[in-house]
Amino acid sequence: MSYQPIESYGLIGDMQTAALVGLSGSIDWLCFPHFDSPSVFAAILDDEKGGRFSIAPRMEQFQSKQLYRPDTNVLVTRFSADSGVVEVVDYMPAGRVALEHGRRCVIRHVRGIRGTVSLEMRCDPAFDYGRTDHRVEEAIGGVWFRSPSLELALGSDVPLTVRDGEAVANFNVSESDSVSFVLGMPNAESVDLRCGPDIQEELLAATTRYWQTWLSGCTYRGRWREAVNRSALALKLLTFEPSGAILAAPTCSLPENVGGTRNWDYRYTWIRDSAFTVYAFLRIGFTEEAAAFMRFLESQHDMRNADGSLPIMFRIDGQSELVEETLDHLNGYRGSRPVRIGNNAVGQLQLDIYGELMDAIYLYNKHGSPISFELWSTVRHLVDWVCENWNRADMSIWESRGGQQQWVYSKLMCWVAIDRALRLAEKRSFPADRERWLTVRDDIYEQIMDRGWSEEHRAFVQAYDSDTLDASVLVMPLMLFMAPSDPRMIATIDAINRPPEDGGLVANSLVYRYNILTSPDGLPGEEGTFNMCTFWLVEALTRAGAIDASRLDEARFIFESMLGYANHLGLFAEETSMSGQAMGNFPQAFTHLALISAAFNLDRALDGAS
Repeated sequence: MSYQPIESYGLIGDMQTAALVGLSGSIDWLCFPHFDSPSVFAAILDDEKGGRFSIAPRMEQFQSKQLYRPDTNVLVTRFSADSGVVEVVDYMPAGRVALEHGRRCVIRHVRGIRGTVSLEMRCDPAFDYGRTDHRVEEAIGGVWFRSPSLELALGSDVPLTVRDGEAVANFNVSESDSVSFVLGMPNAESVDLRCGPDIQEELLAATTRYWQTWLSGCTYRGRWREAVNRSALALKLLTFEPSGAILAAPTCSLPENVGGTRNWDYRYTWIRDSAFTVYAFLRIGFTEEAAAFMRFLESQHDMRNADGSLPIMFRIDGQSELVEETLDHLNGYRGSRPVRIGNNAVGQLQLDIYGELMDAIYLYNKHGSPISFELWSTVRHLVDWVCENWNRADMSIWESRGGQQQWVYSKLMCWVAIDRALRLAEKRSFPADRERWLTVRDDIYEQIMDRGWSEEHRAFVQAYDSDTLDASVLVMPLMLFMAPSDPRMIATIDAINRPPEDGGLVANSLVYRYNILTSPDGLPGEEGTFNMCTFWLVEALTRAGAIDASRLDEARFIFESMLGYANHLGLFAEETSMSGQAMGNFPQAFTHLALISAAFNLDRALDGAS
């Protein structure tokens, strides 16, 4: 099989791990038992050695479509051939019923719709990113795949043939027939690996009900409800239920440009990404997910480094040791090497994380539940640390590997950290060094206005005394740092909202993070437009639209144009390539949380304008 486009996949999961299921019917990515466990299937990173679990028609000519069951993460892949139509229903049991049956598994249920279709199933695992050999043992109702680090069972109600480390089945499905394959860790008492039809029916019904019940808590009722609902469901799949951690993405090393080296592991919980996700959840009524992340923070006890700073990311179990390594035996997606696991950015100084975290805590205290004194005690020390260290150069939001700078975005977020801490201390009457915090907050503000603003370019720039634009400054009005009607903010929006050849960052409504030609980031190659930044432009224009209706019209046009770059299921990767394809890890929390925020605020502005 050949590599599929990144946007050709759907996502299923159980809030402990997730799998990518392609339009071809192949599961090409699955780590088990958890998101950051070594992969079992990774054909998306190496078509030959990565491993896959495929179900597809045996004939050469067929068509495929995918859809989710309404308001769920239960995925349906439909194959249409001259001889008939079949559907493969893929899901992982979620909710109480999964615990009751003791099943952590992927269920693939094949249903005949019309006529008769001949299909082939291939389950070809490659344990530990393809580094570990395994053996296959036949059992009642299926086979066992046994490796030194992990054992998985494949149960089926059709006979399986074992060959060269994989299990294969050829079978026909006619109208009203059904065949199932269950891969995972069965109940310890099970002798027969098959999952009976009654249990399957119960698991599917309960999982469908779980997702629909969860989504019914969404308070968004605006113009783009379908896109917001799908984004919410995707973000929920990126939560790690045992700890409350929130992932940046479920994949690693999907490239920012094909053949390039910008390939990173995003299967961890970044303070920044998680804080933004908390904001998105709170915006549309999901307070429990926000509460779970707050419990995750509190469970870390003293989560600070030895110098008092905060690690920028954690493993999903709360650990902060993340050694980056390359998997040189894997070819990478369409030859994009190296394939990386782990992430050395964990050791970077990124001052912006304090503002994002404090804003999320402030909003949770306001819209969720009052935070505990223990959490405030940690927050208080962090704000004191910011007051001591905000003047330092850092790597900031884009995790540049080209050296530290005095990033304007980082200074902005240091201001946000202190501002939100002051608001929270006042609201809750918490003890705080208010006089000092006020002084430092005002010092940061004046320094940004003095050194972050370029009279020559009539815009806020990427770093102090720089002449490079950066899309991150678009969040200034979102963070209540600048009035959206302030002449400097309007000028900055206009400067960014020009084509790159005219010095801007916007190409046909899609926004680059920065210009890598004028702002070297220490990495070779190119990248696409950054989807979250496009939604940030929508929000900046939305707020500016309060005094200029044409900007609100432009915000709506860009937003709806951006929705057209989602895949067939409404999912987004991190970036959009020059050819319009999805690039980077997929699906990406950054993009979906920014979509929710933009939809929420654009709706409100349009309702006010009308």
